[in-house]
Amino acid sequence: MSISVKPITIWRREVTDQPGELAATLRPLAAAGADLQVVMGYRYPGSPARAAIELYPVSGKKSVAAAQALGLTASPMPALLVQGDNKAGTGHATAQAMAAAGINIDFLVAQVVGRKYSAVIGFANPADAKAAAGLIKKALRK
Repeated sequence: MSISVKPITIWRREVTDQPGELAATLRPLAAAGADLQVVMGYRYPGSPARAAIELYPVSGKKSVAAAQALGLTASPMPALLVQGDNKAGTGHATAQAMAAAGINIDFLVAQVVGRKYSAVIGFANPADAKAAAGLIKKALRK
């Protein structure tokens, strides 16, 4: 199975939960030429007026300037981007490897498009993210 696991920086913005916030956030980034691979938007449970938008990658002078002008900031939460060929049990193998090592995750977003698997995983600290990267690679090479 072809797999890549790399650390990434998620850019984040808190917004009022109302129509148009996602479009308003993406418009300047699109104009700056940002080629986003991950876009997450969600409302805070129990707080229907608040939401968050999270993006990756934000790189290059124009994209970074556009992101900062919008109030997006680089999240301090360590995260990994896992990508590769999909195979039944990929999610379980990933979760089991981290569980066996006692690594807790802060969030997970995963999907399969066609034959490709992609996941973004957030951790409480850099040591857990680094350890998880090696464990995930090993688990998915089996």
